[in-house]
Amino acid sequence: MTTLAEAPPRTALATGAAAVTVVLWASSFVAIRHVGTEISAGALSLARLGLGSIFLGALLFTRRAPAVRRWPTRRDWLPLIACGVLWFGVYNIALNEAERRLDAGTSAMLVHIAPLLIAVLAGLGLGEGFPRQLVIGGLVAFAGIVIIGTSTSSGRAETWGVVLCVVAAISYAVGVVTQKPLLSRLPAAEVTWLACTIGAVVCLPFAPTLVDELGTADASTIWWVVYLAAFPTALGFTTWAFALRRTSAGRMGVTVYAVPVVAIVLGWLFLGETPAVLALAGGALCLTGVAISRRTA
Repeated sequence: MTTLAEAPPRTALATGAAAVTVVLWASSFVAIRHVGTEISAGALSLARLGLGSIFLGALLFTRRAPAVRRWPTRRDWLPLIACGVLWFGVYNIALNEAERRLDAGTSAMLVHIAPLLIAVLAGLGLGEGFPRQLVIGGLVAFAGIVIIGTSTSSGRAETWGVVLCVVAAISYAVGVVTQKPLLSRLPAAEVTWLACTIGAVVCLPFAPTLVDELGTADASTIWWVVYLAAFPTALGFTTWAFALRRTSAGRMGVTVYAVPVVAIVLGWLFLGETPAVLALAGGALCLTGVAISRRTA
């Protein structure tokens, strides 16, 4: 039984893990933008998930306490496969392909309908309900996303790119909601590794393309792929699962509204992209929404 003295550290750890996830996932937008000029969407997904699975597996199986690991039971496999196929496999392929057709602002706006979908699905399917601060925070943060997307969009949204972003958002939301119950029965690291491995298997048809494209890619591109696998994928999804296990899916979903805000800052620092004043206003709204959603009643 958790005591009052233990509650604050537990909350602080979850908040810290969520913050690490936000920064790492935001950095992936910078990396994908660079890598996408030489590596196609499916090949990039396979490289990222394949290496991510290796990194996560090494972390999992080199631990000194193997007794902590628990193999999934029969009832765990269906949601685990759904999480791996949808969130790790379909999401990565769809988003990578969409960003070859849409600018970053439009893509961020469309994909980040996912947190609202997560809140709705978690409220209906996981019994989390619809706390007032979560609903208000989600709507405020979503308004910020719309402002960011409007301020950075070129105004030319190719229909197929829009469809792919919506597919990515739906895959993302369903994947999170199927992952949440697993974390009450299995260690976060194990769930993340298995889901990542399943996602890599889904991307195996792109292996010949990956081999061809890596043969002509610059060394910096290859290192960016390794970065994507090691940090936004292996570490980022592990800290996400750690935080998700200790809070509601709806609240974690709204937290990632901060990702586009951090991505704008990183794009300004590393790509020389100066954010518009309107984008900064949208970013402030996003962070305000996140703060509201994470308040305890």
